[in-house]
Amino acid sequence: MQTALRQLEHDLNTFNVKKLQSVYIGGGTPSTIKPQLYEPLFEKILSLIEIDAEITVEANPNSATLSWLKGMKSLGATRISFGAQSFDDKKLKLLGRAHSPQEAIAAVERAFKVGFEHISIDLIYETTLDSKTLLEHEITQALKLPIDHISAYALILEPNTPFENKTDVKAKDENQGYFIKELIPFEQYEVSNYGKYRSKHNLGYWQLKEYIGIGCGAVGFVQNRRYYPKTDLASYIKNPLTYNIEHLSKEDIRFEKIFLGLRSIVGVHLTLVDKEKVAILENEGKVEVKNSKMYNKNFFLSDEIALFLHDF
Repeated sequence: MQTALRQLEHDLNTFNVKKLQSVYIGGGTPSTIKPQLYEPLFEKILSLIEIDAEITVEANPNSATLSWLKGMKSLGATRISFGAQSFDDKKLKLLGRAHSPQEAIAAVERAFKVGFEHISIDLIYETTLDSKTLLEHEITQALKLPIDHISAYALILEPNTPFENKTDVKAKDENQGYFIKELIPFEQYEVSNYGKYRSKHNLGYWQLKEYIGIGCGAVGFVQNRRYYPKTDLASYIKNPLTYNIEHLSKEDIRFEKIFLGLRSIVGVHLTLVDKEKVAILENEGKVEVKNSKMYNKNFFLSDEIALFLHDF
């Protein structure tokens, strides 16, 4: 924590940060760290926070105790996101999760009792166990809880993870995404996010707003540059102020604005794209054009449309 605080103070000064619109404390298991250890970070953050800012903290259902939730709420957290993943025992075991469906349900109810106004859960689909019946069960159970946001992600077998070679876990069924969209009554404001409440932090990414990333391997984006602290924990603790920097060209920024805008309600300004191609997409009923912006009607087709629009 002392190392993270050192980096935070450095980055706030270096990038001349005067105000913070949102904060996201994530990266796995924040709920395994005692609230007292977060106090120095929150003291610095709260001195710069806007009145209506959003402060989200991630939590695992099996480690988000009542005392931890109370502690984070008292520090200033306004929103909590639980890595529920599923409400099915077999599916949780398939995903290697340590909690049970009952623990996920109890954790959400505890957070509501503590007074968290905004509560989100993550769900995973496209596993080999998923069916329409199971997915209906997942969403039905989720909607019984006092939540206002669901993040639904198709399982991805990422390199260098325990799932990398577990082909028996992943099912490729793009129709599951459409089925889940029909089941969730919240607004789909981004390809994987549904809410009665739109997360300010999530939307900030899709709007390509600047952000600083604090912690081992956390990514920041400032002044058209991405910077990455050390990904090795020992190296990061030794020197948290050594960054790998990626400079983004005007064309890189243009493509990112197109890609991100198509995946969300943010949309794409018409000055960024070929208007003849936009007209083709509009005639095909894939996009809507209004107020000098193009809006994607189907976020699940965002990659396909982005490739069509982008000039290689």
